[in-house]
Amino acid sequence: MKRRDLIKKLEAAGYKLDRTGDHAIYEKEGHRPVQVPNHREINKHTAREILRAAGLIQPLPPDK
Repeated sequence: MKRRDLIKKLEAAGYKLDRTGDHAIYEKEGHRPVQVPNHREINKHTAREILRAAGLIQPLPPDK
């Protein structure tokens, strides 16, 4: 997933950029901060975990 697409989803959900460094930190009042790596492409598994941590998707059920 492209980093800018992930950031658009976070911003649409109300997250705002708090600070940058090795990772960009996005915060939303009443929620935990979310870290986004500074890479053009973000691995699909990493992107999924970021969206899950932000509460935008549900976690996958455990494998049986």
